[in-house]
Amino acid sequence: MTMSWPASKNETRASADAILAAKGRSFHWARHLLGSVHAARATRLYGFCRLIDDLADSASSQDAARLDLSSAALAVTTGVSADPIISDMLDLMRECRIDPAIMLELIEGVTSDLETVRMENIDCLLRYCYRVAGTVGLMMCSVLDVDDPAALPHAVDLGIAMQLTNICRDIAEDAALGRRYLPASMIGDVSPDLLISPADGLRPHLRKCVADLLHLADRYYRSGELGLRYLPVRARSSIFVAARVYEAIGKELRRRDCAYWSGRVVLHGGIKAALTARALLSQVLRPSFWVSPQEYNAALHTAIVGLPCMAQVAGDDRAV
Repeated sequence: MTMSWPASKNETRASADAILAAKGRSFHWARHLLGSVHAARATRLYGFCRLIDDLADSASSQDAARLDLSSAALAVTTGVSADPIISDMLDLMRECRIDPAIMLELIEGVTSDLETVRMENIDCLLRYCYRVAGTVGLMMCSVLDVDDPAALPHAVDLGIAMQLTNICRDIAEDAALGRRYLPASMIGDVSPDLLISPADGLRPHLRKCVADLLHLADRYYRSGELGLRYLPVRARSSIFVAARVYEAIGKELRRRDCAYWSGRVVLHGGIKAALTARALLSQVLRPSFWVSPQEYNAALHTAIVGLPCMAQVAGDDRAV
């Protein structure tokens, strides 16, 4: 590994909390609504997922990043690691019975960022979102002690929705890393460097692409919220607030006419407080907070059917 790690489990978990506060501010905000056990678990999961991201983005070279990610995948497969952060994640996986295949799919998705990232179409983008974020939704079900498998497709959808929001917000930053997640089917085979500060002629196409992707994210947010009923009551509030805060990033981007190049969208504490209050006051009136959805919209998963762990989500295997 190319990074320096904390030395003990206590230090590892304190480090995960600090990382969540610094880099996952929306999740850190919503975490306060969870019970202590679930909050601690969610923080540990976030810390590991952030580590995997950093292995891809902060390594000294692409080869070093591949080696580190391969080592992490091997540890997940064997269940053994001398690294404190990975060892703590292995403990969490055993504690919450997280299927290693889900974690391996996440690592596979992040590893794909080391290749040439040029999404061809929406289906390619949705498959990527499933790998790097839908899988996190699945793991969160285990972390939150969700025992109804009907929750799984909704958890995947909330992860996809949040990742689509991330992609729309971070187009310029990703382009600076040589990555283009905007599908060629929507904007053409545009080079990433042209997305950092796009020319006037390109901007209308980019505005429409971002607007369409945010509209797509809305569909996945709605499906994700339909799964709240399956969560423990206290966790419903936290996940609902996290979803609304994340969705608000997209709304702010829309308010800017989808001009992502005008500056990265950041929601400040006052806005988050207002969103939280509104969400908490309105949630008890929402049927999805109390009543199970009658039927899942399987069309949302057309692009990701057949991917690893999706058999569990579809009900062919309820081992999660």
